[in-house]
Formats: sequence, structure tokens, C-alpha cells
Amino acid sequence: MRGWANSVRVESRSAPAGLWASVLLLAMLAGPAQAAAPAPSARPNVLLIFADDFGPQIRLLGGAGPQTPNIDRIAERGVTFSRAYAQYPQCNQSRTSLLTGLYPGQTGVLDLQTHFRDRLPDITTLPEHFRNNGYAAVRIGKIFHQGVPGDIGTDGLDDPRSWDVAVNPRGIEHLLDARVETIVPAGERIRGFGGTLSWLSVEEAEGDMTDTLVTNEALARIRSHVASASDQPMFLAVGYYRPHTPYISPAPYFGRFPPSGIDLVEVPPGDRDGKPVAALADRPYQLGMSEELRRTVIQAYYASMAFIDDQVGRLLDEYQRLDLLENTVVVFLSDHGYQLGAHGLWQKGDLYEGSTRTPLVIAAPAGLPRGGRFEHPVELVDLYPTLVSLAGLPKPRQPLVGDDLLPEVNGDASPSGMAYSQAWSRAGWTRPELRGEPIMGFAVRTKRYRYVEWAAGDRGVELYDYDEDPLEYANLAGREEYAQLVRRLRAELERIRGLSPP
Repeated sequence: MRGWANSVRVESRSAPAGLWASVLLLAMLAGPAQAAAPAPSARPNVLLIFADDFGPQIRLLGGAGPQTPNIDRIAERGVTFSRAYAQYPQCNQSRTSLLTGLYPGQTGVLDLQTHFRDRLPDITTLPEHFRNNGYAAVRIGKIFHQGVPGDIGTDGLDDPRSWDVAVNPRGIEHLLDARVETIVPAGERIRGFGGTLSWLSVEEAEGDMTDTLVTNEALARIRSHVASASDQPMFLAVGYYRPHTPYISPAPYFGRFPPSGIDLVEVPPGDRDGKPVAALADRPYQLGMSEELRRTVIQAYYASMAFIDDQVGRLLDEYQRLDLLENTVVVFLSDHGYQLGAHGLWQKGDLYEGSTRTPLVIAAPAGLPRGGRFEHPVELVDLYPTLVSLAGLPKPRQPLVGDDLLPEVNGDASPSGMAYSQAWSRAGWTRPELRGEPIMGFAVRTKRYRYVEWAAGDRGVELYDYDEDPLEYANLAGREEYAQLVRRLRAELERIRGLSPP
């Protein structure tokens, strides 16, 4: 593996690659099979590709950002869910939600520190359910929450019950902190890059980046699985760390996006008028950036997106070379969206379109059309029941709040048409009058509207019409002609808030 001489290491709980067949056999014997499941040889493999903080700016979703030819390859073989929404626009909360099939209010995971097993010790996660039904479940990189960059190379908040094998690659990025550019006031000490706008262009000769090692390790596991000649299907979850800040990628990717060619998001005068203060998740030092600096930040973010797309291509090439692609369910998604200047906001944590919307692309050997686009809102919690259906597995023991998307996509059921998100207000970071006040926001997104309540409406209400106002300029919540719609959407939020843990 290239780069070991450059302080690159891989931490793993796994057996060496040569022992992979033994690991698979033990997993088959250990996994509690369920009688209703089809025989292993009849099941598809699953390749779950999870990018971190990967927003909806890509051209596949109609954005002005990068072309993603390799993610597009998945879309050509399957369905692009053009309006997929995270249930919480932050890593731990979102990942816990979609991997347990529950809303954040049900899991009780509303921060970056809580492990879901502390609240729901007996819950069955998505990969655990596949493992229980005879799959070899393998994790490479970030699937459950790991703080970036601090937890890279560690398990973070991983769930050992979910995997037969878990691998934590660590590349050269941790050696480069002194060179990372970041937006902080002159002279202030940097306390970590995870919540900042930070970036770095790296020469490829400096060694392997973590996401390159993630792909390398995934390729090794795929090859070992094939060499074992086992009939056991594989659930391979590949978790990439970019484009999470700091946006570090090889220099050629920066060269693809000259700052002069980057279009900035329009924020017209008065955009914030009528928006609740609680809704504006400003981060310190990010308001008032110059146009040059904004283009530099977006360039670095786009470079990381393109870098991840090329890693996706390496995975798909290997599955195709080994003749596995035709019997593999392939998923590409992120844990939430990302703002790059809309309403003056950057990064994530708010309840507007840029922060809550995320790519979701699914291709399957059967059950989904090829090259389709599904335009109705879907939720990331829909992934769990949809993958279970595509693999022909029995339902897990706990009820799932998401929908199996297959009937909707294939026209056999009416789309549910709504997606839910929630988040703590971050306005207190820059507004002393709200500092220390816990304000939870709930949002419901239909195909046309988004309705939001902050502190059950006490700290503000929002309503946006995306047919007439796709950039969310005009808050319609106080207008009489929308009163009936507001009552209906408020009732939906009340229902969600009333759901209990299973």
C-alpha cells in the first residue's frame, strides 16, 4: 500500500486479508439467521457509500457545483432521489437516525456526544440487521459518527454489534495542521478545524490521504471476498471523510475549479427580513467575507467533492471488473446538506434547503428502474426499509418510521410527500440575547412548501413556497391566505413530536 512511509496507518479490528474466508465463515455461523430470509446465494451484495457533509450543489441535483461522473454512473443504473432530506443537519444525529430507522426525537441523540446504545441498548441497526440475516457486514471509515478531524483513525462512536469487520484508516492530513488555512481572527488560537471554514491543497507526492486509504482498504476487502469463493453476500459500508472541513484534497482537484469561474449564491438586500433570529445559524467570523474569500472557500469544497467522486469511481470500477455490479445494491448518500452562502449561512445546522437536502442515489439488480428520478420528498430514514426490501430480508424487530420507497418509485403507491427535520438553534453563537437558551426547530418539507417552528412557534414560524420562491426569500407564515396550510403542517409536526421510542 502506497504511503506507509509517510506516517499513514490503518487501525483495524479485522483479521488480515489472507484470513478473510475464515472471518466470513465465522460470521455465517455466528449470525442468527431468520427463517423467512431467502438463501444467501439469492441475495444481492450491498455497497453503501457514505460521504461526509456532501451537499446538494452537484450538477446531478441541479446545482452549480461539480460534475460527478462517477456518482452519475450509479444514477444511470438506478434512481436519483432529487429531494432527499436529513432528519437532523448534523453528523451524529443524522447518522444515528438513518442507521436505526428512527427520528432523532425517538433515538434521543440530539448532540455529537451521545451514543444511541446508551438510550436504546437493544435496537437493531441497519447493518446489524443484514449481519443477523447472514451477511458479512464490513465497515471502512466513517459510518457511525466520528469527529472530523479529531476522531479519524479511531472508532469514534462506532457500534461494534453492527459489524464483523471494522477498519479505521488514517492518512497524512493530521501531519498538515500547521499549513491549513482557516477563517479566524488574527492572533486567535485554533481550537480545532471541525466547525470552521478551513482548507488546504496538498501535493500528491506528500502521501496518501485518508479517503484514498478508505478506498484502498475497501478494494482489498472486495478482492478477498471474491477470492474466498464464499456464497455469503457482503454488506460493505464505505465511509468517506471529505468534504467535511477542513477541505483537504490533492492540488489537481483545486485546479478544476478556478475561483474566477465560481458563481456566488445571491443574497439580496432584505433576504433576512421576516426570518426568525433563531433560524439564522451564523458562525462567528463567517459573515462579511469578501467575494474573493468566499470563492476560495467554495473552490476548496468543490475540490473535495470531486476528489470523493473519483474515489466512488474506483469502487465501481472494481465491482465491475470482478463482475459483481450486476448483483449489488449500490447506494450513495451523505448525512445532510451544506450551505455555501445562502442567506449568508455557511456549513450546516440550520433548517433551510441547503443544509437539510442531501444526495441519495440507489441502484439495484431488481426492484428499481434505471435512470429514474423521483421528485417527491423522501427521508433518510426511508433507506433502512428500502434496503431491507431490495435484499428480500424480513423486517427488523423494531418498527421503522421510514417508508419502503419501492412501491412509490414504481407507481404502486402514492408518495407520502413529506420529509421531517429538526435541529437546535445555533443563533446563540452570534446573538448574545439567545445564548444559552435551548431552542429546538422542527421542519416539514412537502414537494412545494417548507414549514418550520422554533420552540413550538414561540421563537418564530416560517413558511416558504418553493414553486414561487425557490431561494427561500419570503417568509409567508403570517399571511392569512396560508392559515389553513399552516394548521395542517403544524398538525404533522405535532404528530412527529409525539412519537415515542420503540
